[in-house]
Amino acid sequence: MTGPETLDCRGQRCPLPVIALARRLPELPVGAVLRVLADDPAAAVDIPAWCRMRGQEYVGAVTDGYDVRRLT
Repeated sequence: MTGPETLDCRGQRCPLPVIALARRLPELPVGAVLRVLADDPAAAVDIPAWCRMRGQEYVGAVTDGYDVRRLT
């Protein structure tokens, strides 16, 4: 079993991690999880909000980032 795909956005400031997430997630199959590595404090609010607005599942925060599951 493999882990989630990883998108490294460390060192990027708002809104760049969310923009990168929006570009990368459609490339994955439905059901896949994308781990967004982000150290910008705004990502803790921005990524869950983006998931709600776009109909994707915010799985939760992990030690170094945030997991998002593609639903559509």
